[in-house]
Amino acid sequence: MACTTILVGKKASYDGSTIVARNEDSGSGEFCAKRLEQVLPQDQPRVYRSVLSHLEIDLSELTPQRYSSVPNALDNEGIWAAAGVNASDVAMSATETLTTNERVLGADPLVELRPAQGKPGEEGYVPEVPGGISEEDMVTLVLPYIGSAREGVLRLGALLERYGTYEMNGIAFSDINEIWWLETIGGHHWIARRVPDDTYVTVPNQLGIDSFDLADAEGEGVEYLCSADLRAWMTENHLDLTVRAAGERTDVFNPREAFGSASDADHVYNTPRAWSMQRVLSARASVWDGPDATYTPESDDIPWCNRPDRLVTIEDVKYVLSLHYQGTPYDCYGDKGTPESKRRYRPIGINRTSQLAVLQLRPYAPKGCRAVQWMAYGCNVFNALVALYPAVDAMPNYLTYTGEEVSTDSFYWANRLIAALADQHFGACVADVERYQMTVGALGHALLVQTDRKAAHASEDELSDLLAGVNAQMERDLRRETDKLLSKVLHVASMGMRNAFARSDG
Repeated sequence: MACTTILVGKKASYDGSTIVARNEDSGSGEFCAKRLEQVLPQDQPRVYRSVLSHLEIDLSELTPQRYSSVPNALDNEGIWAAAGVNASDVAMSATETLTTNERVLGADPLVELRPAQGKPGEEGYVPEVPGGISEEDMVTLVLPYIGSAREGVLRLGALLERYGTYEMNGIAFSDINEIWWLETIGGHHWIARRVPDDTYVTVPNQLGIDSFDLADAEGEGVEYLCSADLRAWMTENHLDLTVRAAGERTDVFNPREAFGSASDADHVYNTPRAWSMQRVLSARASVWDGPDATYTPESDDIPWCNRPDRLVTIEDVKYVLSLHYQGTPYDCYGDKGTPESKRRYRPIGINRTSQLAVLQLRPYAPKGCRAVQWMAYGCNVFNALVALYPAVDAMPNYLTYTGEEVSTDSFYWANRLIAALADQHFGACVADVERYQMTVGALGHALLVQTDRKAAHASEDELSDLLAGVNAQMERDLRRETDKLLSKVLHVASMGMRNAFARSDG
């Protein structure tokens, strides 16, 4: 998967919330349909079996809680739950596919499925060896069983050490107090860092943590956590590449240099996205353009975390996760640059985004409705974020129903249609798209304000019904506005057909 993540600490956000957000993008040339659902305790598997790696994990002795999930619409490759919030108001986003290097893979190979050789009873038969856990599995195995972001790191870390993984991934956990970011290192090792409260973090498919304190991770674990044998494993395999002056601490190192990559492909596909996001959110903090730029699209030292120029809003998160290099020669829709420069770097707002989940945990909101799961489907350049309360037993059908066949009864397919039509007529459609995005966003904020006031005086039973009713109202408003936009972009595209002709054209 090719995704983009942003994490916003509570002192960097506009309202004191922790915010975790990720574009889930399909692989090149693919479009993976997604849907939104609630998983109730009785529906959580007691014995989990991975479709891709054939790994079985017994969950029968654990007590699950309700959680939201954004699984694949088709289950032929497993669940791929992607993002959600549980009943304890703990959020999880999994995963951001990361890069690594040959030294890491040699020291701790990925745990891949090894198919059986021959048939049972035959001479030379070798039974199947399951692979490890991956993006397909992680939310389902972790989110129902944790009561804090830190607990999420520790549970997933234990699973990684026991079962391993067959891919490099970054995973976010949040609660109302903090955000933690975990990165897998090889098959069984991992590191995690707490996001500083006054910063945001950008991750563009590249191992990103750029400073790590082993002493803290092995001790109190205030800001850092890691697999138990990380220090010894790194030493044995000569993985620390830090150049130190005499007297400098030997237990602080740069994981990006030790475990990650800085390839030519990264400079086209990954680093430009981090540059693009931080160029917007920290425009005054550094020079981002021109010959004297502090950071360029191909810089390997763009910070993992940075302080924003001003507090970050939900709309800022949506904007940076929709970026196509506006205002630069690299904008595929822009009027600057050349045909070559417009295709030089991979945009964040790419055509094959499946879904965007923005998980907001609001400490000031009444208990029971602190969590908001903002959702969008399809290409972020042309879609809108819809606000939903995840503390319910079922989500609206418009977001839950995503069939294999195209249908405007599905929010996912409606967005795919809008994007495909509007992309070809960007200049004529962009104003309508922007009005749609603002309208849907404003409806969401208005419903949150109104609902919070009512929730403050509601009993537990009344609150559940209240939130379900608000989600249903949001669904009705969303469908009305989406249908209106689809009608407008269809009209523009139809008028632009090459076989158009009127008598006055003769």
